[in-house]
Amino acid sequence: MTYAVAALYQFGALPDFRELREPLRELCAAHGLKGTLLLAHEGINGTIAGEAAALHAVIDQLQHGPLFCGRLDNLELKFSSARAMPFQRLKIRLKKEIVTLGDPAADPTKQVGAYVDPADWNMLIAAPDVVVLDTRNRFEVAMGTFSGAVDPEIDSFGQFKDFVARKLDPARDRKIAMFCTGGIRCEKASSYLLAHGFTEVYHLKGGILKYLEATPQADSQWRGECFVFDERVALSHGLEEHGLAERAKEPQS
Repeated sequence: MTYAVAALYQFGALPDFRELREPLRELCAAHGLKGTLLLAHEGINGTIAGEAAALHAVIDQLQHGPLFCGRLDNLELKFSSARAMPFQRLKIRLKKEIVTLGDPAADPTKQVGAYVDPADWNMLIAAPDVVVLDTRNRFEVAMGTFSGAVDPEIDSFGQFKDFVARKLDPARDRKIAMFCTGGIRCEKASSYLLAHGFTEVYHLKGGILKYLEATPQADSQWRGECFVFDERVALSHGLEEHGLAERAKEPQS
């Protein structure tokens, strides 16, 4: 059996996120889904998996059903598949942030960098005056990255601020093109840079996963594989799964 997998997120005000936890758990459990979803004041983030019809029914409810009352009208979605269930259980967790950076100035609901479609990404990162920045953790970068990208050498996304303070200068690094697994970390990272004096910030729309899905391997500037936070471990071009981990991991942190 093949399972459908959906990585999703949206930044947007959810002041009632605590009250949404149990109804969301019930909705996913009723459709036999597993995975992890994070809820916070600023939105929703996570990855869930199940039979294709059940997964799409839940996604439809998230976008159009009464639970979120139309507030997930701009849900960022990336679909892939797995030969085995990539999660052991269903977890709905409450968080301070759906991706942890720890700086209130980084608010994607107010400002983010310019989105770059996968079709335009190769041309952007080939420009000599562009700093190409991988915003992921060091173990993810070790599995694969774009040619010429800067590795921030961080162990968690919360350390991104320290990297910026040490290594980047808005007076010198005028054009920055950043990327991450599915796009969510770049939402926070680009908002952070804009709030701290950087003016020309770009990020790959849909992240690496969308690039690997949309870009023919012959045209690709990606090298290696993309780590994903479930038991598939990594995906390659065409979102082909690479292997199984011992246990499921959390969504991007």
